[in-house]
Amino acid sequence: MKRFAVIFFIYFSLVACLRGQENSDITVVRKNLAHNYNGKTFENTVPTDLIREGAMLSTLWRFCTKGHRHPEHAFHFTPDSLTKLPDADGLKVMWLGHASVLIEIDGKRFLTDPVFSNRTSPYDKSHILNFLWSKRFFPAPLNVAGLPNLDGVLISHDHSDHLDYQTIIELGKTGVRFFVPLKVGDILASWGISRQQITEINWWDSISIGKTHALVATPARHDSGRKPFFGKRDRTLWCSWVIAGPKHRVFFGGDTGYSPDFKKIGDVYGPFDIDFLPIGAYDRNWPYIHMTPEEAVEAHDDLKGKVLFPIHWGTFNVAIHPWDEPVKRFMNAGQTQHINYCLPSPGKLVVWPNTEIHSRWWEAED
Repeated sequence: MKRFAVIFFIYFSLVACLRGQENSDITVVRKNLAHNYNGKTFENTVPTDLIREGAMLSTLWRFCTKGHRHPEHAFHFTPDSLTKLPDADGLKVMWLGHASVLIEIDGKRFLTDPVFSNRTSPYDKSHILNFLWSKRFFPAPLNVAGLPNLDGVLISHDHSDHLDYQTIIELGKTGVRFFVPLKVGDILASWGISRQQITEINWWDSISIGKTHALVATPARHDSGRKPFFGKRDRTLWCSWVIAGPKHRVFFGGDTGYSPDFKKIGDVYGPFDIDFLPIGAYDRNWPYIHMTPEEAVEAHDDLKGKVLFPIHWGTFNVAIHPWDEPVKRFMNAGQTQHINYCLPSPGKLVVWPNTEIHSRWWEAED
């Protein structure tokens, strides 16, 4: 009997060692500070209505009748070239449209919310209803085949304009690791992504990437659910991300409304060299789940950011406002508040600290 006990002890010890070696460069630290699950759905840190009560019909009418929600010009962007390896102590970023950002930070590369498909459909590539969903205003400057080697893909939540089926499938074939909020890993696994490639964490949990870098999932004020009609909502978590290297630190807001969370994040993890904050898809009938450009500037101050890089605009028709209104309002607010901001064209490689780029690409003429 003792012999069998010894054999089992040795066997499980070896298995544990092998697993530790397999994921030795990633350590997840659970802080258990987020009480954001009621046993059925996830919740925001402050009360958050998805849409104003009684506003559904008026919202649908405005969505169907309001114009200037697509650009009148055809855009095509050629990405700047990338080195095989990122600089060991540098910070470079490339916006690929909407919330997709390639981030090189102190020798590692991360990609946020990659959506390279032509439409924001929540279904798979061949679904018959894909044509109903918003089409890109311009082709993605990079595709999966054109990406350099990545140290991780960061997902903020499960909405289809942030979590794209076809892009995830193609990325999964490369063996890259996905870092996602709670329960989003179940979606990736259902698409065939190996569980060994998926790391799920809660708000305020942190992930050590080797001995030099850390990722922290921080709160966002939003919602979740991929089914457009009558689907169950808030069964998966949403988040923002802190990405920290030994010399630089950035914040990725993903998709969020304004909340007191920004102040707490800034106090704990700020200041940030760059904060990527959403400025589009706002509306008076859903004021809590998306920020206005003016609120993004306020959040930038809360976060103790040095440079504000606006995202979540100018790529898909996912709101009612004119397609270029967010950037116009943002520039006005940024100049009024005298902040440093970066507005490059998609595919432009921005190299820290040379971030004073105001391209006005959206004003291109025929």
